[in-house]
Amino acid sequence: MIVGHLKDLSAIAASVRGHKKILALGCGGCVTVCRSGGAAEAEDLTREISHPRHHAGIPPVLTTATIERQCERDIVRDFLKLPEGTDAILSLACGAGVQIVADVFDPLPVIPALSTTFLGGADEPGVWREKCRGCGDCLLTRTGGICPIALCAKSLLHGPCGGSRGGHCEVGGDTECAWAKIYARLERQGRLDLLEQPVAVRDWRCAGGAGPREHRRTGVELRFGKT
Repeated sequence: MIVGHLKDLSAIAASVRGHKKILALGCGGCVTVCRSGGAAEAEDLTREISHPRHHAGIPPVLTTATIERQCERDIVRDFLKLPEGTDAILSLACGAGVQIVADVFDPLPVIPALSTTFLGGADEPGVWREKCRGCGDCLLTRTGGICPIALCAKSLLHGPCGGSRGGHCEVGGDTECAWAKIYARLERQGRLDLLEQPVAVRDWRCAGGAGPREHRRTGVELRFGKT
């Protein structure tokens, strides 16, 4: 899932300066799960940003709405109705959702309230950790389900660097060495032979090196029954 975090309130207040009627738009997708951009968070942000202490003059009027997913153009276009007089949207979605909403309502300003952080998973209740970089060429088969692109500080592909000590990374703290974890898991699985297999030079075009990526499916109803 995509994980994001709320920007600093002073930065959000500065970004909406000059607007008089703003829609704070929550997203019911990933950011609802990680409790950073759903309906409750949109309501909380609306109350906070409406407070006079964040504004030199008269605070803007904020209304709140939430749609299921801001990252789907059809949903945004067909189900999001802007309150009359809205002169900006404050989006609590990931960067993809912000851009879709901005495309649909162009030239209305769409302002991000979140910073998109990473693709992650919940290791324990209330804790999300990075797991994936969306590199476009998954190598988890040969690394025991542990991603060195996301979990190694240097995204190394052929084993640990000289900064790996006692199973930990040189960046410090409690950061584990991804390759130490990979080795230990493959050893438990009896599959260390995977590390002896030659690895082809990586084609980074799959990771966006050839420009923005696209995925297409055939036979998908794009307009609620209309293809």
